[in-house]
Amino acid sequence: VSVLALTAACASSTVDTAPVVVDAPPAAESAEPSVFDLAMGTVDQLVEAGNEQAAILRLEQLIGKQDATDDEKAAALYRMAELKLGDGNQVWGGISALDEFLETYPGHPDAAEASELRDYARGEATSLNGKIAMGGVSPMEEFKLRFRLGEHQEAADIMLANALTPENAYILDMYQIGYLCDSAELTGPMYD
Repeated sequence: VSVLALTAACASSTVDTAPVVVDAPPAAESAEPSVFDLAMGTVDQLVEAGNEQAAILRLEQLIGKQDATDDEKAAALYRMAELKLGDGNQVWGGISALDEFLETYPGHPDAAEASELRDYARGEATSLNGKIAMGGVSPMEEFKLRFRLGEHQEAADIMLANALTPENAYILDMYQIGYLCDSAELTGPMYD
């Protein structure tokens, strides 16, 4: 009987309880991308658009920024080396960038990978130079070998002296680098 009385008392009593308020989960903070992240995004967009030469110039600007952190400079330098060794067609420039990376940031997490990449690039440069030194290559082949090495002025001289019309990718790069415009007249040969 006492349990029934207690249960009835609990059921009939009014207890003031504060309403439970559930806080809304905190809104995801939308962190604004840093200037460096935006600049690296621009680099990626330039590469995607086929303008790797402008992307390389943008990376050079990032590396030279006074207020950039060492991590940012290292990332930009490594990306520049990758780009020069890839679509940038500047094997010598890529090797130079990797030399600088390894000298400046020897303890960087990417140092071992950078060293391997540099060894590969040195092997490629040796092979390309060997082909040129052996002779017997056509003007178009020499143009392509020198262009790949990053000897763009020599490649342009060969191209123009022999009236070569290489594939469109080379012509685009030559325009982007500026080797198809005479500096005085800002004109040069026309290509489709």
